[in-house]
Amino acid sequence: MYENNASSREKDIAQYLPKQRDLYYGGAWHKPKGGYAETFNPATGASLGQCAEANAADVDAAATAAHKAFQEWRLTSPDVRAKALREIAHIMRTNKEELATVDAMNCGNPVTALMHDVDIATQLIDYFAGLVYEQRGSTIPMGRDVVNMTVREPFGVCARIVAYNHPLMFTASRMAPAVAAGNTVIMKPPVQAPLSALRLMELIDGVLPAGVMNVITGGQACGEALVAHDLIPKVTLIGSISTGKAIARGAADKLKHVSLELGGKNALVIYPDADIQRAIAGAVSGMCFTWCGQACSSTTRLFVHESIYDQVVAGVVEGVKAFRPGIPTEKETTMGAIVSKAQYDKIMSYIELGKKEGARLVAGGKHPEGAHLANGFFIEPTVFADANMGMRIAQEEIFGPVLSIIKWSDEDAMFKDVNNVEYGLAAGIYTTNLATAHRADGRVEAGYVWVNNAARHFFPAPFGGTKQSGNNREESFEELLSYTQVKNIHINL
Repeated sequence: MYENNASSREKDIAQYLPKQRDLYYGGAWHKPKGGYAETFNPATGASLGQCAEANAADVDAAATAAHKAFQEWRLTSPDVRAKALREIAHIMRTNKEELATVDAMNCGNPVTALMHDVDIATQLIDYFAGLVYEQRGSTIPMGRDVVNMTVREPFGVCARIVAYNHPLMFTASRMAPAVAAGNTVIMKPPVQAPLSALRLMELIDGVLPAGVMNVITGGQACGEALVAHDLIPKVTLIGSISTGKAIARGAADKLKHVSLELGGKNALVIYPDADIQRAIAGAVSGMCFTWCGQACSSTTRLFVHESIYDQVVAGVVEGVKAFRPGIPTEKETTMGAIVSKAQYDKIMSYIELGKKEGARLVAGGKHPEGAHLANGFFIEPTVFADANMGMRIAQEEIFGPVLSIIKWSDEDAMFKDVNNVEYGLAAGIYTTNLATAHRADGRVEAGYVWVNNAARHFFPAPFGGTKQSGNNREESFEELLSYTQVKNIHINL
């Protein structure tokens, strides 16, 4: 399974990798009709073995099993659903380091950060377990001898397609609201990093009734089959705008319910009255360099007032030195690897483009030195100063460790630039003036806004975007309700 260039540490922890590499549906493992494909460790180039590649026939079998399970699961009492979810969260906590290590090997993010991902996932699972009795309807007064009421019912089989930057956290936490609401789910983990989802299913096998939670791995053919299947009325995605549009087009003919959490080109605005050191720290942490900038909430455009511009640029350049790319499974690593060669090449092409466009490279921009990193997809934390909105590095989502700093003087012109992108996911504002903060949070076109903070999620605050960054809200009560549909019942007594 492992090639010779893997480190001794990597070989020692290979025991954590899942033994099962097939498809999990209907409470059992099944050989794929679509065959197998290789998956890799992006930090070393080593093979991590093969994983199943589901095709349309595999998706049909999984959807049929999930639909059969739904007939019983929808009638299960809420407390039974909650108990099963809490048991899953308990198993994940018990195996936290193992699950995080599998993710670190396969997606390239640091193991210490991924252990926090397990904490986030279990927190969300417990949260949704606690909401099972809150899917309430209402009564509508209509006079004597009449009762009119609404009830919330689950959709059925829900397909959830998740992204590669938080493979385990997304797979585990995003199944929870659907299952809590009485749906069954088919989870499609990222094709680049499927192993943690398979290991999770090895650990929790049997906790839920057969067919309630299913995991099928694969690429585009698998995703397209999920979108097209008649037994799947709801499809959700955490991913890119282009993939989201493809899913929406594929679901349109059958009017499926589609929830999309897509990309971002998030702005962080620093006003001249801001606490400068706090703002610099926020600009650095907001870039999510630990994740190599592979985070939809990264604040990749930094708008700094001209009066403090040089000070902030210098502070950011100093701050990014804390992030040194290293082997993800080592606990001292503060910044991991890019998930794949394709993504690595894309990011490096944007760095070259930024230079050609005239931005000033003030930090990073290359593969780090060190023989232990030579075979991995590593990129130094990269900072461009003197960028402007005419540059592609400031317009397009790079999904890598590349920050563009933009100088501003006129507030109206600045907000025109802030909003002059197709994205509207998140934004940050640094100021010590409450009036300024409220004025700014009203002008920025984003679904999630931080004031004197950046790139953090606060559960159960609803997370989601505007414009082409998505159409749903997650990590909240709103997400639970999005897995229900309202039925009205009118009774003549």
